[in-house]
This record gives sequence, structure tokens and C-alpha cells, in this order.
Amino acid sequence: MLRSALFAATAWFALAGASEPRALVTRIDPLTVQDDDFARHRDPAEWKGLKVSRIEFRDERAAWRLWRIESRRKGPLWFVPHDNENGGFEAALAAIRKYGGTVVAVDSGVLPGADGVRMNRAVDYGRPIDPNRNFDDALPFYARTILAHRGSPIIALHTNAPGFDSSESRCNRSDPVGSGIISIRYCDDTLTPSASGARSWPWDDDDSVAFATYRTGQSPSAAWCRDKLVALDFNVVQERVVTSDGSLSNYAVLRGLPYLNFETQDRGLSPQGLREMRDRLMFMIDKALAACAPEVKAR
Repeated sequence: MLRSALFAATAWFALAGASEPRALVTRIDPLTVQDDDFARHRDPAEWKGLKVSRIEFRDERAAWRLWRIESRRKGPLWFVPHDNENGGFEAALAAIRKYGGTVVAVDSGVLPGADGVRMNRAVDYGRPIDPNRNFDDALPFYARTILAHRGSPIIALHTNAPGFDSSESRCNRSDPVGSGIISIRYCDDTLTPSASGARSWPWDDDDSVAFATYRTGQSPSAAWCRDKLVALDFNVVQERVVTSDGSLSNYAVLRGLPYLNFETQDRGLSPQGLREMRDRLMFMIDKALAACAPEVKAR
């Protein structure tokens, strides 16, 4: 009776002191979640052996909702910060089934009508918040909640728009104008590329990259797994951290946590596009774990 009650209960978890925010953690059935990511996965076999929880909390000016998917097996923390990056969720679900660990995915749908967008718009005032720019020492509860069941390594999964803003780059400025900074052809004071030589799949795409992050004053080789990824002929963006920009990559490297960030070009919501994003990200995951975390075993 007690076990059954605990299993079904909705509980308030204080992840820090009584004066800090509190998270409402609710065990849920993934087959009934009204969310676009879950709606693509209504086969019970996909969720066998996985426990799914909804985590809700308020922190300073924003309300947050996270999905936490836990395997019985220890393994990495798979982080999907942007609700519009559907390939990241596809890869995270495939990765947890293969390697175990925990998925944490941010749900922008906490604000009605905003499901599937990049930013958290459920704010009391000010601009919407980028979920991957909210790892702030002044507001530690957000990071603490995401990392509460941290596995190792931490692997963030993203998709991105094609190309890059060539006006912001210090190299390849004659390329067609794109948006953002995610490309193996982009460079600036903190991002330097180490491009694949063979450019075989998945590195035939300039927007499929691994980020390896290191602290200023160190060499790129200090980044966790960087040298092995370069030896494996990855597209590697080497990120030098001067002061934190609020991202999980910066947060992790400043605390000595093993971390990687894998990105691929967004290919839309067609079944073919979703498979292509998932497969490219899973290729990166498989090769990186085998080389840098061999203790993480595939099922």
C-alpha cells in the first residue's frame, strides 16, 4: 500500500533550502502526455523500462516545466534545452534506450500556445529566457534541478539552422549569409574550428558539429574528449570560456564536469527529416562514448 501510494503520488521536492524555490515532481504516463515530442512516440515498447516525470517550478521571474526520463541503468545525462529542436529529443530517447542514464528536456509549453518554441515565454516581466542561457550562479535552483540526477558525461543535443552569420565571423566571410554561429566554417575570438578532413557522413554537413569546451589559459586539448574527437575526424568546434555566458557548456567546464555538445542541421518534422537528425546525432554519440567513456555500455 505504501509503495503504491509513493509510486503514484505528486510530491513537492525541496532541492535546496526552505527559502529557495520548490519543484513539483509528478510521475506521468508518457503515452498520455499532450506534447508534440511525446505524441510522436505512442508505442509502449519505446518506454519500456523508463520512468517519466514532469517537473514544474518558479524561479525568480519565470515558470518552468521540464520532462525527466530515467532509465534503470546508470549512464549519461542527456540534455535537450530547446523545445523547437525536435531532432535532439529523438536522439535523446534513442540514446537513453541504448545507453541508460537520464534525459532532461525543457518544455516551452508551460505557457499556453507556446509549445515547441525555443524560448521560455512564461515570464512575469522582461524578455523570454533561453533555457540554455539560464545557468546562472545568482539563480542556482535551475541548474541544480536539471543536474539533480546527473549522470556522466553530460551530453547536450541540439539542431540548428543552416549556415552562419558571416558578418559576425572572422573566417569564411564570403560564405552566403546565414544565422547564428553554429557551423564548422564559423570562427571568432572564442570559437575556433577543427574541421573533418574526409568530410564523410555526418561531417558532409557544415552544420553537424561537436563542441569541445575549455577554459581560457588552457589549450584546446584540455577540453574533455577533444583530442579523441579530432583523431576520429569529427567536425569539432573548440570553445574557449572566458566568463560564463549562462550556457550549460560554460557551467560544466568551469566546474570540471565532463561535457559534450552535439549539433546537426534542423531538417524539419517529416519522418525522414527526424530520422536523419536522430541518426547523425547518434553517430556522434556512439563514436564519442566508445572513445571517451568506454565504461558507458550499450544495451
